[in-house]
Amino acid sequence: MTLKIVIDAAAATAPFEQLRAQISAKARSGALPVGYKLPTVRGLAEELGLAANTVAKAYRALETDGVIETRGRNGTFVAAAGDAAEHEAAAAARAYAERVRRLGLGRSAALAAVEDAVRAVYAG
Repeated sequence: MTLKIVIDAAAATAPFEQLRAQISAKARSGALPVGYKLPTVRGLAEELGLAANTVAKAYRALETDGVIETRGRNGTFVAAAGDAAEHEAAAAARAYAERVRRLGLGRSAALAAVEDAVRAVYAG
């Protein structure tokens, strides 16, 4: 199995974000199975014609998102991301709900704010 990542240098989206998004999508869809060993930062950077720092930045973001995990000298692997992402989303939603309640917003105003934010993020 190969990673098959394509970076479009002419795209408005930064290369690290293209890389992050493609690996994340492949991991979440199952195209990259849990436990799949990713190339080293230097190896992937060389393969894609990117700076090592660009790949490292994407890997750090993916690790923060719970999509991948680094196991020291053993390498970087696809994590069981679905569970981690769902837990993090639930925690963020709870923190938001608690915050808007403290601010005095009602349920409908809080939900409307979320709808507006989601619409804005997914539209762009």
